[in-house]
Amino acid sequence: MNPIGSPLAAAGWGLVVALGLMTLVWVGSILRKDASLVDRFWGLGFVALAWVYWQTGDQGAGSTGVRVLTLGLVSAWGLRLSVYLTWRNWGQGEDYRYRAMRARGGPTWPFLNLVTVHFLQGLIMWVVSLPVLVAARGDGSVSHPLVWLGLAVWLIGFGFESIGDWQLIRFKADPANRGRVLDHGLWRYTRHPNYFGDACVWWGIYALAAPAGGWWTAVGPAVMTGLLLKVSGVALLEKRLERTKPEYRDYVARTSPFFPRPPRSAA
Repeated sequence: MNPIGSPLAAAGWGLVVALGLMTLVWVGSILRKDASLVDRFWGLGFVALAWVYWQTGDQGAGSTGVRVLTLGLVSAWGLRLSVYLTWRNWGQGEDYRYRAMRARGGPTWPFLNLVTVHFLQGLIMWVVSLPVLVAARGDGSVSHPLVWLGLAVWLIGFGFESIGDWQLIRFKADPANRGRVLDHGLWRYTRHPNYFGDACVWWGIYALAAPAGGWWTAVGPAVMTGLLLKVSGVALLEKRLERTKPEYRDYVARTSPFFPRPPRSAA
């Protein structure tokens, strides 16, 4: 028996969990005076939603197939991202983006922090996870061609994201690279292999949901891709890099911003 009932009811529970988790993280950010905590819990929020949708699904549908695959893929992605961001930002203090928002907010910052940072990210998390709502609750078969395609796209994305982060860590660890631009490895073919990988991961999850009637959940990966390209990812980061790294303009001229391709010639 399905303990929750309709997908709409399960989606409602998912929204409650997403906003509830972000409220707890907001309390921690107020106590620590560091809104960057929300970034560390971003991946874990998706893991929590995946488990909620798993539990609200039809337990009689079986414990194998697309349900298990979805739960495993979302958990692997979310846990890796949260562990990586926690390790990367440990001892660094509040991110410059949140410091600027704190300065602009003044006395109203705690409320703005709750609404425009934590609740907004919780809402985005819930929307992006819509494919998980379908895939983790149904009884889809792993034999469907779209499921295999989705797994392949997810593996490509997870590889780009993980390897890209690892290459960036090694590059920054060398003091000789201070002020320089990473332009080898995956970064030779795209200026943002981690963002490209992130988008692939969620389009891969979408492919798992589509055969189970989840075609409409394309809004989830579409929102994620749009944010990465136009809002909080490529657009925001590149404005800062062009100001702080003189070599970056040349790197932009020869390297794809998102989708991997061979670099253009210097000419």
